Amino acid sequence: MVRIGFLIVVVGFGWLAADLGDVSGLPDSGGYLLLSSLLLAVGLYGSTHGIDRTEARAHARLILLAVTVGVLLKAAFIAGVLYLVTGDPRSVLLAVAVAQIDPLSVASVMSDNRLSPRAKTILGAWSSFDDPVTVILAFYAVSLVKPGEDGLSAAYLADLGLNALFAAAAYGVWRLVRNAPPILAHLAAATAVVSAAWTSLMLGLATAGLYLRVPDPRWLLRAVQAAFALSAFLMGLLLVGGANLLLGALLGLTAFAAQMLAALVLTHGLPLTDRVHLGLAQQNGVTAVILALTFERDFPGFVAVIAPAILTVNLVYVAANRLSDAWGARRALPSTPP
Repeated sequence: MVRIGFLIVVVGFGWLAADLGDVSGLPDSGGYLLLSSLLLAVGLYGSTHGIDRTEARAHARLILLAVTVGVLLKAAFIAGVLYLVTGDPRSVLLAVAVAQIDPLSVASVMSDNRLSPRAKTILGAWSSFDDPVTVILAFYAVSLVKPGEDGLSAAYLADLGLNALFAAAAYGVWRLVRNAPPILAHLAAATAVVSAAWTSLMLGLATAGLYLRVPDPRWLLRAVQAAFALSAFLMGLLLVGGANLLLGALLGLTAFAAQMLAALVLTHGLPLTDRVHLGLAQQNGVTAVILALTFERDFPGFVAVIAPAILTVNLVYVAANRLSDAWGARRALPSTPP
């Protein structure tokens, strides 16, 4: 689970720093876009780097459905609800930003014996794969809502080609360094992350994370955690103008409901307990935070909605799973004899 207390404290420090320092116009600064892209690249590489390919193959069909049909189903459901309430076409971007399940949050519950080994495998791979899918979907969704954009034009198709070249180059580098001293693998990974942030070739980086692995993943974990902390602080800086609590709460509740809907549709045939836990698995963390920062530049007020949505999702996660545990415990009790 996302450490809610930590998130609130760091965001609060950011808000306080912006208020005392009279910080304004941050998204318009030259370094803001590069920094937000770098943070996104770190989180995205961390997501795909953590995917266990052996475990993923065991449930390939369900995972493939989850990160294609599931992501689109969740995003469409969330966007539909928001659009009915607000009439704002930016609902599509808001929906995609919270449609994924945070893999770092999921990793923290993998030792929980409430989940069966099968449910852990599915949830771990689901959260890792749908993270990059929603990031890429978010970037292309901009073309549908940003003024002056004309849909998925030839420029976007060319961008797909550049991402493919990036992934191929990363694969070639991996073949060269996989048997070399570990420092070269770490250097190659860092170069890939910085290059993707500079060029915005996030799909290529997500693909590279599947094979361009670092020998000591502890350094990567620390980097992702640092990116999350810095992102939360930046979010606090941007919240100095206020938060849209009502719309954020609606977005969070709808995102949690969307996960329940997707799990109900996609997990048919699994035991009831596994279906319930997968349905109550929605958590948001580093990816949603960084996407909010990334799109704040073009869509002012994005952070004001995403921040309370993240808080809502994770609070509902805690409450819903405790209720589920209590219900499961009552079902497991033997009936009282007359």
